[in-house]
Amino acid sequence: MILLPDEAITEAELAQATAPVGARRRAQQKGFGRFLRILGPGIVTGAADDDPSGIATYSQAGAQFGLALPWTTLFTYPLMTAVQEACVRIGAVTGKGLAAVIREHYPRYVLYPVVLLVVLANTLNIGSDLGAMAASMQLLTPGVPFALLAVAFAVVMLLLEIFLSYKLYVRILKWLAMTLLAYFVTAFLVHIPWGVALRATLVPQIQFNPAFWYIVVGILGTTISPYLFFWQTSEVVEDEVAAHRLAQRGGIPRLTAPYLRRLRIDNAFGMLFSNVTAWFIMVVAAVVLHSANVTNIASAADAAKALEPLVQGFPSAGTLAKFIFAAGVIGIGLLSVPVLAGSSSYAIAETFNWREGLFRKFKQARGFYMVIVLGTLAGLGFNFIGFNPMRALVFTAVFNGLAAVPLIFLIARVSRRRDLLGEHVSGPWSQLGLWSAFAVMAVAAIALLLSLL
Repeated sequence: MILLPDEAITEAELAQATAPVGARRRAQQKGFGRFLRILGPGIVTGAADDDPSGIATYSQAGAQFGLALPWTTLFTYPLMTAVQEACVRIGAVTGKGLAAVIREHYPRYVLYPVVLLVVLANTLNIGSDLGAMAASMQLLTPGVPFALLAVAFAVVMLLLEIFLSYKLYVRILKWLAMTLLAYFVTAFLVHIPWGVALRATLVPQIQFNPAFWYIVVGILGTTISPYLFFWQTSEVVEDEVAAHRLAQRGGIPRLTAPYLRRLRIDNAFGMLFSNVTAWFIMVVAAVVLHSANVTNIASAADAAKALEPLVQGFPSAGTLAKFIFAAGVIGIGLLSVPVLAGSSSYAIAETFNWREGLFRKFKQARGFYMVIVLGTLAGLGFNFIGFNPMRALVFTAVFNGLAAVPLIFLIARVSRRRDLLGEHVSGPWSQLGLWSAFAVMAVAAIALLLSLL
């Protein structure tokens, strides 16, 4: 068998195989460190998927319907993985973002509506996430005006995204994802009927009413979100530039089988993290909130109650639960809002063939960074027209669910074009996953619209 350079067995690896136990243990620790380094665009994308909109939607699903909806995560994981894997492959093989690929191979009447749709969805999502972050912070600082907190968060994130280097920025995003672990811990502190929860995961429960389909479309939309398609495609290109597989001026990336395998592992693990987290949030909300007859999450304080069992027995348990909830929403918001703004910026910059990329400094890609600034400020503006922050989060998820349908259709078409991807076109399993994602989301969207008639 001929090994590629990345797969070649080195003398160091041969020595490791015959090393003493202590040395082997240290090597294993290095191996775990290598695994962590593998996690890049995929884990960031997966964590950003559980943004404040996702937390609110999954919490509302559990509070309103109890254990009737955990089965959705069993559907969303393979569908989400298929869509994001196709996006990863498009970026890795072409060395271009999704909008750039569409611009070069499809007419403008296809490109412009696609970009407009994703930018509109992203802007709405930015606004609802900033509102949720401000509302969560108010749980800890009730005397500080909501508007001031929302503006402060927007400014902080713009400074981080514009002035930090790409490598440092990604490192920060990875660690912010850990704030979601509070729901995992809470699940093992409350009395969850694990048998019932498992059955609810494996056996779908369907209701035929507008409220049910509204939340189902919201779950699909906040899990398989349009902004992730554009973000992850472009972040793979950023990753290739950072790893010197692709020149900053573009060109054909240097691809190897191990590199593509690493991207698939990263993607699969990131999407798994996203969906397992969604499952835990839903189940915790069902057991803690629904069982206590809290079926409508109207405020950040309502959502924070789901984490009270985590600190039961501690002094001021309610305040402590609010602190943990706020830390989670703010931490993930700091991750997701730059991802949302970056996604819009990649789409617009690629549409008009501007210089783009987080690896560039502000003066090298002014248009790209100005879109990030304007997108964040436009989203911020939504918070000053009277929307309830928590309800806006769920509405945003539903809008994403509707917007994702035509975008997945286009990704499925692009991913099977041999003139673009050559030998790396989607195979039968990839195509099955992509068209299944399109069909499931289209059926859910149609069911919602019909239920409203």
